[in-house]
Amino acid sequence: MNKILLVFLLVMAPLCHANDLLWFSSDKSKWPDSGSRKSSDGFAGMLLVTPDSDWEEKWAASSEGVPQFMAAKTVRYGEELSVLIFFMNPKPDDRNNVNIQCSFVVTRPNKTIAVYEQGVACMKGALQGNENRVGLSPVVLKFVGEINDPAGIWTISVDLRDMNRNTTLQLKTRFSLVNNDN
Repeated sequence: MNKILLVFLLVMAPLCHANDLLWFSSDKSKWPDSGSRKSSDGFAGMLLVTPDSDWEEKWAASSEGVPQFMAAKTVRYGEELSVLIFFMNPKPDDRNNVNIQCSFVVTRPNKTIAVYEQGVACMKGALQGNENRVGLSPVVLKFVGEINDPAGIWTISVDLRDMNRNTTLQLKTRFSLVNNDN
């Protein structure tokens, strides 16, 4: 597992044009778009698979500093992972409400579908604070490898759609479920 810092350079955000929004690492270097982290038309999104059972407490305390989450690439049977969905700069409507919908597909290593959900409200309601701050969707996918689950690479695909902007980010991440004796 790699330690990852979720950082956005807030000082620069108001100075950037909407199309220039990017994710930054703790050393302020730009992260390029990847399968799990994208931006388009001023809207940005990122998936993070974490084994941190205290991710909620870390996020709640983030107003005091930058939250630090562990990123998981592997999980053993019986261990729990959380898939967090971050976003930035959703477009508010004329009442200052945002509307982000998500569609999820979780695919097992044998290419069968474990989860298929369309049009889930990932964030809806009044915009809190600056739209350029990083937000966390209250929708969190949980995974626990059970004895009948196939070992191998599991894939999580999330379409993150800013309904007010009519922009969709197709995000994808993966992790390996491994035997306890590996």
